Amino acid sequence: MDTLTRIERAIERFEDALIAKVFPNEPVELLGALREECDSQAVVCSSSRVVVPNAYDVELSDEVYEELSRHGKQAGQTLTDSLMRHADEQGYEWAGPLTVHVTKSSQVPNGRYRVAAAPLTHIRADAFADGAA
Repeated sequence: MDTLTRIERAIERFEDALIAKVFPNEPVELLGALREECDSQAVVCSSSRVVVPNAYDVELSDEVYEELSRHGKQAGQTLTDSLMRHADEQGYEWAGPLTVHVTKSSQVPNGRYRVAAAPLTHIRADAFADGAA
């Protein structure tokens, strides 16, 4: 088990280094900001259960958004995959299905990005059946 953990960490370090070379500094900083937001919003329910928000909003400045848009869906998927791996490593449980929503905004405080998280409950298909009847 210990060997598997070391291999996983080595792969994550390799991926982070690769991202840093392919993209500018913002995605690496965004990964850190997403992880920090996840950690800071964690709720300890019991000794074996820690729940974290499942909906993350990432607002990017125009410049950063345009840079990441050049790489297509790859950047958004990389952010989501990295956050999923981080939660798995920490033993976190999601409050629902994980989503990372990336938008462009001219109102970001640091001029580059802003990250916010919130727990959103599951949407059940049977909830819509009552309204149709």
